[in-house]
Amino acid sequence: MNFQAYIQQFEQILNTSDRQAPYDNEDYFNYTKLNWSRMNRWLKKGEILPHIKEKIQSITEKQEWIVITEPWCGDASHIVPFIHMVAELNPLIHVDYELRDSEPFRINDYLTNGGKAIPKLIIKNDKGEDLASWGPRPVECQLLYKEMHENEVPFDEVKIRLQNWYNEHQGVEIQEEIIGLI
Repeated sequence: MNFQAYIQQFEQILNTSDRQAPYDNEDYFNYTKLNWSRMNRWLKKGEILPHIKEKIQSITEKQEWIVITEPWCGDASHIVPFIHMVAELNPLIHVDYELRDSEPFRINDYLTNGGKAIPKLIIKNDKGEDLASWGPRPVECQLLYKEMHENEVPFDEVKIRLQNWYNEHQGVEIQEEIIGLI
């Protein structure tokens, strides 16, 4: 699906009274509402760095970007808007958004440490060959997450600390790491 279809699916989850799994679970539904706000905030206020714009606009061959995500994913709410804004800078970049928990289950080919961590960005050339794979978080944020996981930090604190990290870094590392793949 394209970005607009992803947004429409997100809105449908939030606006339907007949919630399907996992959104029939109140926690997942509440994460999704929060993520909707986060994502839209970045879409309105996120800024793409000038050297990132220049690098993306200099791409001269078609690329297929595949973003594996889910509306309930907190990390995706911070990362997907920047992927979208960066890709929009060059018409040679086509982006397809796939849900991790729906067919074609491409995430199974791009596991992180054996897990289905998202979001995941896969960049392919015009022949369908993988050029790069990235995710689920910027390196520094992933190290923070790993440290908290190893120290058995309570999940509620993990969520807050990751949210704070994303807010402090304003998408800079996300952009820098994506451009490092090009």
